Amino acid sequence: MRVAALLLLLSAAVASAPPAAAPAPEYVLAVEFPYYLYPRAQWERELVWLKTIGVPTVEFSIPWNWHQLQPGNFDFTGRTSPRRDLAGFIRILRRLGLRGWVRPLPPVPGWDNAAWPAITPDAAAERAWLKELGDLLATQTEAHGGPIAFVEGATLAIDAGPPPTPVTVVSANDPVALPRSRAAVASARGALLWTDVEDQIYPAGWEAGSTALLHKGAVGLTGDERPSTAPLRRQAALLRNWAALLPQLRPGKMPAVASGKLPPGVTAAELVSKAASAISLINRGTGAFHDDLRVFDPLSRHTMIVPAVTVPAGQSLWLPLDVSLGPGGLCRECTNFSAVEHIVYATAELQTVEFENGILALEFAAPTPAEVILQLAREPEGPYLAAGKPTKFDWDEKTLRARLPIPAGKAAGNRVRVGLAIEAPDTSAFFSEARRLMIGQKNVLSTVYSSPQVASRSRLRAPEGFAATSSEKSPNEIEYSLSVPADALHGDFAPLALEADGVPLGRARLQLFRPLSVRMTEALTLHFGAQTHLPVEPPTAPAETRAGSNLEIILRNNSTQIQNYRLEASGEGLEFLPARTEIAVGAVAERPVSFRVFGQDGATGLRDWQLHVTGGAEVDLPMRTLLLPRAGTVAWTADLDGDGLPEWVLESPQVRAVFSTRDGGRWMELTWKDTDTNFLPEDGALAQPGTAHIHAAGDALILEGNGWVRTVRLSGATLTLERTSELPRDALAPQTIGNVSLAIERPSPTRTVYTLQQAAR
Repeated sequence: MRVAALLLLLSAAVASAPPAAAPAPEYVLAVEFPYYLYPRAQWERELVWLKTIGVPTVEFSIPWNWHQLQPGNFDFTGRTSPRRDLAGFIRILRRLGLRGWVRPLPPVPGWDNAAWPAITPDAAAERAWLKELGDLLATQTEAHGGPIAFVEGATLAIDAGPPPTPVTVVSANDPVALPRSRAAVASARGALLWTDVEDQIYPAGWEAGSTALLHKGAVGLTGDERPSTAPLRRQAALLRNWAALLPQLRPGKMPAVASGKLPPGVTAAELVSKAASAISLINRGTGAFHDDLRVFDPLSRHTMIVPAVTVPAGQSLWLPLDVSLGPGGLCRECTNFSAVEHIVYATAELQTVEFENGILALEFAAPTPAEVILQLAREPEGPYLAAGKPTKFDWDEKTLRARLPIPAGKAAGNRVRVGLAIEAPDTSAFFSEARRLMIGQKNVLSTVYSSPQVASRSRLRAPEGFAATSSEKSPNEIEYSLSVPADALHGDFAPLALEADGVPLGRARLQLFRPLSVRMTEALTLHFGAQTHLPVEPPTAPAETRAGSNLEIILRNNSTQIQNYRLEASGEGLEFLPARTEIAVGAVAERPVSFRVFGQDGATGLRDWQLHVTGGAEVDLPMRTLLLPRAGTVAWTADLDGDGLPEWVLESPQVRAVFSTRDGGRWMELTWKDTDTNFLPEDGALAQPGTAHIHAAGDALILEGNGWVRTVRLSGATLTLERTSELPRDALAPQTIGNVSLAIERPSPTRTVYTLQQAAR
């Protein structure tokens, strides 16, 4: 029975999540997040993702000429563009507990005029700019409970110091990002700043010396991760706990290999301290490294052999050496271990150590099978789990050492967790089937204790702002009603802990969800080339004005109970069938709801409408519908990329063409709607300096620039461009994507005709 109980305890320990990042002082891991290059509607999603993978600090410039509209006139709240809402950005950082690293003065690389105002600023103008920033940020520093931790340069009169130096900058697009970043961490000093993590969209006309609109990063505009996120994830997982120990580490003796010499491209370093030491191995070579390592053992002060270390080509490993199992090591809750108990070494990268309810749980990045050696004070009481499976381990009674095999990690980042039952706990406590929490609602959490006495002395620790009330379910069970603040962010995690007599007994890290998620299936996106899509906010879909079109709304019930919803759609100039409907959605499931939308009295153009949802959740969601005639073209305008400036669109039932008012009326998109295929490159076409004034003229757009007028007409699937002077080169050529072809005719220097055609099936 004891072994079975320990096995159950062990399963819970192995499944638990890593602890929160260690407090400062520590080595700083940061990611650049240029908020002004990212749609405001996606800020929360991306910042939640960064926090979730373990990034504690966000670095950002504040472009002077973006926020200064005129001398003395500044926008920090988004009144002229959502992307200028610096105050809102800082509020999100504060709610997530992320730290801010600020660059308040130019230059800003790649930004128009390097972020300097158009009029050359003098000392008085700079003082005025810094005063405006200082007034905004003074109460947002860490000293005031806010997020601003670092400010570059002694420029702002606020209570925040400079970031630690040296600062190593690594691009997520760099194919050798992992070894470069690991070389920086091996120095154990300063900060590591990752750039090019998210896709970036320049507001039209704002990137200096380039026609680029899109700068690709490791994460797409829809939140999809590209393979280049793997090095950042690995680094964040490592530094989540090691960052606090790095300042204590000092260079040790250079490791040697049994074969006598490290192969070309492989570097090794040893870093030592009293509580924890490590071996950094970086393989920049083309073949795998496999050898025994001869390292200096800080505890015995003799040479130690770490056998059969394998580092695949292009990989880097951070191997633990003499890491204390007490609170001075990686584990903050390991108070049950004596001073002599430690991790002797491991041949996989150690990321996390936890001790809970008698179970020692370790998390590794293991590209290949490995092992870990533990020096203990007593023989472990129970079983060993590796990657969730019971596994045999070796125990040496003479040396009191346990040798635990580590399987190769199959999860992202080669992640694998192992756990060993060290002792049968006198007291224990668990969260029973705790999975997720609903934002703005009361959530029921069941907890189980080893005895009524422990239950009576226990309490629940929850984040600030969470309110909990308890009720006895049985002598050994307590049920908590936990209220999650309404302003919590979807996708964030809440760390919870059970403790008795000040001793932590059980932990859970539960993800937060809005009660209901809603999306529109037909919602259009703004295309940048063939692969990159930006969701348009609010969701917008076309519909035929007289015959009507179906709009499919997907409801996702994020709660763990079946919910009933009542939906009501309404908007001026629109008719919906049905106007209201009801639907039941299963627990953590989704179901579609269809409305047919018509234009009243044959109206055309863009119409706003509202989706009102009550029942299992109460939300009001803004939507838009573009009313199109069965045959014909509609010209409409909206801010599609969220930069505060409207784009102009010509749309027929077959084709959509998008133009910007900046960059001389840049042509941004030409899309065949049936297959959602864009035929323009990522940076569009026809970009020129200056601003174009655009207005609609029936089924055409008139663009007026500096000394020229361009007329754009769309008829069915044919787009015609005419200009009073020679058209700029568009670099487009006839092409076929899928079963849709683009044909181009240039009858004169001032006229070009583009025709899209779908091949007959």
